[in-house]
Amino acid sequence: LYPLQRAAQAPGEAIAYVGGYFVAQRTLLEENAELKRRLVEQVAAAQGFESARVDNARLKALLDVRSRYGGTAAVVEVLYTGRDPFTQKLFVDKGESSGIQPGQAVIDEVGVVGQVTRVYPWQAEVTLITDKDHLVPVLNTRNGMRAVLAGTGNDGALELRFVPLNADFENGDQLVTSGIDGVYPPGLPVAQVINVERNAAFLFARITCKPLAGVNSHRQVLI
Repeated sequence: LYPLQRAAQAPGEAIAYVGGYFVAQRTLLEENAELKRRLVEQVAAAQGFESARVDNARLKALLDVRSRYGGTAAVVEVLYTGRDPFTQKLFVDKGESSGIQPGQAVIDEVGVVGQVTRVYPWQAEVTLITDKDHLVPVLNTRNGMRAVLAGTGNDGALELRFVPLNADFENGDQLVTSGIDGVYPPGLPVAQVINVERNAAFLFARITCKPLAGVNSHRQVLI
């Protein structure tokens, strides 16, 4: 009777095997989906950790800079950039209620970012040094020559205005604030000369510079 018994049991065993296979497949798919979800969460957490680490290092550097100015400096967070594509402005999260005033200098841990140009009760407008209407009196650290640095409307470009052809400016010269305007404290790094063109057909040399500070790349700045 054993062959008949096996023949009778075979369909049930086959159905149980197939059912177990599909149950195992479903379990594996669920486990795989759960592992993928955890992996995504861990990747996001790792990326957030790196961003937090960078922000923490920048804030520590800003606080070190702030200590040089006593209680007159405030760390602010950038909310958003200006809506006008032809201007270089941004808005920060502190305003008149926090003691922010028009004309105050805005810097980061490297150098000059811009100047407060308009104040509201709880936020303020900052005009970046790259704005085409913004001027900064600067000093060449190599030879002490003074000049006026102007924005071009481009994030990464500045230019020295009204510099004579024979003026001693070279590629690599470091420019700092001269302090004669009464806005920026003297000695703050502003820009580096990257190109000098002297053409006898023009009265002034064309000198292009790049900003040293992160004029459009940081979330926290110092006023």
